[in-house]
Amino acid sequence: MSSLFEMDIQKLKGVGPKRAPLYRKLGAPTAGDLLRLYPRTYEDWSVQVPIAAAPLGEVSVIRGTVLHTPSETRIRKGMTLYKLKVTDGDTDLALTFFNNRYIPTLLREGETYLFRGKVTGTLLRREMSSPEFLPEGKALAVVPVYPATAGLTSRMISAAVRSALELLPQTVHDPLPQAVREEHQLCHLGYALENIHFPRSSGDLDIARRRLIFEEFLVLQLGLMAIKKGRRTRNAHPLPNRFPQEFEDLLPFRLTGAQRRAIGESIADMAGDSPMNRLIQGDVGSGKTAVAAALCWAVIQTGAQAALMAPTEILAAQHYQSLSQLLEPAHIPVALLTGSVKAAEKKKIYQALADGRIQLVIGTHALLGDQVEFQNLGLVITDEQHRFGVNQRSALAQKGTSPHLLVMSATPIPRTLALMIYGDLDISILDELPPGRQKIETYLIDPAKRQRAFGYIQKHLDQGRQAYLICPLIEEDDSGLESVEEYAALVRKSFPGTPVGVLHGKLKAQEKEAVMNAFSRGETKLLVSTTVVEVGVDVPNAVIMLIENAERYGLSQLHQLRGRVGRGQYQSTCILVTPAQNQETLKRLKLFRDTSDGFQIADADLKLRGPGDFFGSRQHGLPQLKIADLSGDLEVLRQAQACAKELFSSGLLESREAAGLRGEIRRLFHKTGGEGVVL
Repeated sequence: MSSLFEMDIQKLKGVGPKRAPLYRKLGAPTAGDLLRLYPRTYEDWSVQVPIAAAPLGEVSVIRGTVLHTPSETRIRKGMTLYKLKVTDGDTDLALTFFNNRYIPTLLREGETYLFRGKVTGTLLRREMSSPEFLPEGKALAVVPVYPATAGLTSRMISAAVRSALELLPQTVHDPLPQAVREEHQLCHLGYALENIHFPRSSGDLDIARRRLIFEEFLVLQLGLMAIKKGRRTRNAHPLPNRFPQEFEDLLPFRLTGAQRRAIGESIADMAGDSPMNRLIQGDVGSGKTAVAAALCWAVIQTGAQAALMAPTEILAAQHYQSLSQLLEPAHIPVALLTGSVKAAEKKKIYQALADGRIQLVIGTHALLGDQVEFQNLGLVITDEQHRFGVNQRSALAQKGTSPHLLVMSATPIPRTLALMIYGDLDISILDELPPGRQKIETYLIDPAKRQRAFGYIQKHLDQGRQAYLICPLIEEDDSGLESVEEYAALVRKSFPGTPVGVLHGKLKAQEKEAVMNAFSRGETKLLVSTTVVEVGVDVPNAVIMLIENAERYGLSQLHQLRGRVGRGQYQSTCILVTPAQNQETLKRLKLFRDTSDGFQIADADLKLRGPGDFFGSRQHGLPQLKIADLSGDLEVLRQAQACAKELFSSGLLESREAAGLRGEIRRLFHKTGGEGVVL
């Protein structure tokens, strides 16, 4: 099998140099990768119906014998029809194919085939247009459907997969040790590959699928564990193992029990033999920044420096403001380094970091620049880590000698998914909100009630408050949804004389900052925005969040948006506007309306949308899952996680029998840079 991963796809029978780029586009540059390109779905050909009994307007499978050679009719330039009739012995079926010059050679008079397509016509004359078909003798009960691309049909891919399967050795070397297969009742790899592509029955497909899902989860978990093991270097920045009470005494508030617990767990890590690698996960407003400040303070007391990296300039500026206030009483100098900082100021910051005068720096990707050097970097913090990816996580850490690593996320992630994404980190959860945080009232309305909602907003504007209005698109498109600018015009018309700010991702960094600063200072009262405000914006005077076309967002994203209000002393409201009539969509939005717990919402989101969409289009830095579905395969994931721990602790992973498994881990993580995989 491993040699097939070295065989270029164009050498495979039926592929060649012209089609090879199309296979590479699908993620199959080699014959081995093609075998791991699993069908996206399957068609059931097992139930055939007589032609006369086939329901009109529905897809059916018909068994029919060709009555005559297909006739060719050229109806206009570039359009050729091929017509023929087939019979099941009782009733005839008229077939039409468009622009397929191979039909006369593929469908031979007197031979029997299975045809799958939508039956149209009348009770007396049955028809099918461009059906799929297979010779009766070669027909499978379950037919694979592959993720086709322009110039490459599912049938072409299917033929290439058959060619690749023929190249498999008689005895396929299985990367899973026999003991693992026996303990978890898993089939052999050869059987799994045959039956995931061309299953003899739905039962065979289930057996193959479970085996491949287990293997995928196991390889991913082992890879993450290997990264974790690779980081187990000597602790170059040990701290005293005691709670930083002196820091808490500087604060104008008392820490919650969850914050104290997270700080205590982190300090214990930082006092240990190896550097800390920990995730602090908490709901919106749970106080992660105070935890980060405590750890920065503790590291800086030892003479080391700390750095915090955020995904956007707005979020970096927010952290700079918050941490400066928290650490000011301790006389700790804090700097902000982003792309929009002027060159002369950057130069001063670079120098002050290099000679140790700046003890804490907060910034964006600008922190990764070659000119950024630290005198003694002891702690690296990344915020909203899933926006960076597994490999970027260590880029900043490499500017120091084995610094401690803290990851913060305000995106509630179900624990199972957190273990997948952050399998190389220990996890602390802030499950307690600071006192004074009020529940945000949430309402669901249709667009006909928008003006009433605007009236409600006006009442709060009259009391001196502010509001966010979120719309999903930047420019007008064919969907009929209004662009941000057009929506802003509607808002200005509805709120005459009220200063309105407009914020979206296409603005330059300085423009975004100017818009946000004006809103933060209260100069603009309404902020019309896309989801740019999803994280990091803290305006306690903003008490209403109105979200247009709420059906277009995932529940976790809605929860992030709702978390922008309710940050001050005033009762806050979230209004969801949706024209949706679909019962499933309304059920989802009602669940959000009635639930304020971010982790419950995240669990529901994962079940409804699956992990691929959990963070939007970006795949959270992990190697891509090819077959496993986190929302539907949780039990297999748990089994694979337990197996991974056992393999690691028993030493079986280092054995000769596990050589193939180590190879799969290297192959999977090589595609994402293979950062830190030690095997």
